[in-house]
Amino acid sequence: MEVKVFNRTETSDKIISGSVYNLVIGLTLIWGFAVNWLMVVNIPVESISSINPIMFFIGYFASCFFGIYLFSKSDSPIVSFIGYNFVVVPFGLIINLVVSRYDPNIVVEAIRVTGMVTFVMMLLGSMYPAFFNKIAGGLTVALLCVIVVELIEIFIFNTHHGILDWIVAIIFCGYIGYDWARANAIPKTYDNAVDSAAALYMDIINLFLRILRILGRK
Repeated sequence: MEVKVFNRTETSDKIISGSVYNLVIGLTLIWGFAVNWLMVVNIPVESISSINPIMFFIGYFASCFFGIYLFSKSDSPIVSFIGYNFVVVPFGLIINLVVSRYDPNIVVEAIRVTGMVTFVMMLLGSMYPAFFNKIAGGLTVALLCVIVVELIEIFIFNTHHGILDWIVAIIFCGYIGYDWARANAIPKTYDNAVDSAAALYMDIINLFLRILRILGRK
């Protein structure tokens, strides 16, 4: 779900300060995580499990791609925020299904670890943007390879090796640093802040799900 937000080099929108820009990114991320938390707390997992799997995944991908289309194409922060929520809600349903399988203490630990790792990778992304730009191609190739291997393991050999979770977690750590560096390299506008948060949200949630699986096995 690569987005085109970070290709923007020019804008006619109002430029805001770096502190306000980063604040909007942070608040947008917090909104997404809060919506996911409310979904986990208030939506019974049985109601999600009862949905036809094919219809569920069609709806999941349709909502995600529609949301990405909205915030990628729009230069309005309000429209972009609506698109962001079209991504947040289906991700929340997946999170609900996943966390229901784990002890709440493990979930809290995974949230804490994800938060600390995210902070460190954002800091590194700010300090070494050139490094993350250099490894971007390698991250994409590595992720595609892991996806292919996982699909083969699941659908052909009916197994899953834990080392793949570690590899994917490392890849998404790289993506967080990379996307944070790119977010701070484009014009600092309200719309770009919302769009950057949407891209970072997907990185962080994918990292969280992998960390949860790793901790769950322990």
